[in-house]
Amino acid sequence: MTDESESVTVSGPGDDGAETPKVSRKDRRKGGAKKQRPFWQELPMLIGFAAIIVALLVTFIGRPYVIPSQSMEPTLHGCSGCTGDRIYVEKLSYYFGDPKPGDVVVFVGPTDDWNKHYKSIRSSNTVVRGVQNVLSWFGLVPPDENDLVKRVIATGGQTVKCCDAQGRILVQDSPNGPWKALDEPYVKFNSPFNPAQPDVPFNAGGRAFGPVTVPKGNLWVMGDNRAESADSRYHMKDELQGTVPVKDVRGKAVFKIWPPSRIGPVSEHDPQTN
Repeated sequence: MTDESESVTVSGPGDDGAETPKVSRKDRRKGGAKKQRPFWQELPMLIGFAAIIVALLVTFIGRPYVIPSQSMEPTLHGCSGCTGDRIYVEKLSYYFGDPKPGDVVVFVGPTDDWNKHYKSIRSSNTVVRGVQNVLSWFGLVPPDENDLVKRVIATGGQTVKCCDAQGRILVQDSPNGPWKALDEPYVKFNSPFNPAQPDVPFNAGGRAFGPVTVPKGNLWVMGDNRAESADSRYHMKDELQGTVPVKDVRGKAVFKIWPPSRIGPVSEHDPQTN
């Protein structure tokens, strides 16, 4: 007896009695099912898709940065030769509004005065430099720019100066408005202050600076470590009077992601709210 367990007979109304060809189920499966590629062939496509997703996240959502100096101590830890904090900087917040007082922001140096000590981190070898540039799109290599991290103290239209009788920074919202003293619990290291000589300039060992009126669309930024931060105060002689255009802000520092002992949110206390 012929075993037809792997075949079927296809027939229909009006069958004229002619023999109907038999179709193998194996043949049907071969014709109807798409052959799956080996994993080693699909792997490059998966890596490519993953790379595109990472590049989009780095470009539009946020990326990690390393803190290289002590200018934001103790909020953010960093120093030459030590393990600096790794922070995550998100971009979404500033798609819907500008930075606010108290935000810790990463920005690119806006003028030559900010960038005069910056040295490119790219290789002099053309091929290696090209690879580094590509890897930077995916967040695997830092961008070749002078990225800085500071806290927003005053925003466009406000006037800022130092100091009052307690050595505090003062901000004025409008030319004829009252001056308000800032509440800055995040500042642990500052220059000495002598109430008998409140006008000693910061570059002479004191705290006094300004007044400076921040242009619309710009920010006045300072490091939490006031004694060791080359911030807006140090660049008041440039064309922007030390202020930073909002367009040069790369994002908002929101979380410390490394090392484990430092993991946690980044303080964003608004100093103008008492």
